Amino acid sequence: MVFQSGRKETVLDLAKFVDKGVQVKLTGGRQVTGTLKGYDQLLNLVLDEAVEFLRDPDDPLKTTDQTRRLGLIVCRGTAVMLVSPTDGTDEIANPFIQPDGA
Repeated sequence: MVFQSGRKETVLDLAKFVDKGVQVKLTGGRQVTGTLKGYDQLLNLVLDEAVEFLRDPDDPLKTTDQTRRLGLIVCRGTAVMLVSPTDGTDEIANPFIQPDGA
């Protein structure tokens, strides 16, 4: 039997995203994009030129096209739900939504 002692390795390899654009979804529904400048083992993220997508006041689960510039921010690791690159991703229509009258 081989036992590894000590350090846990994070599932995410964020090193390849440093100095690149990322989209981060946070608990509570907030969503920001920016340039990843740094991170730690607790998934605390430092984003530069961050922009927050504002939520629809009628439906807080939906984001709108309105944005707010935040600049340099720290996203606390306990609030981070999703980290994805902004390059190479496209938004598509939800294939599971039933058309009206179906």
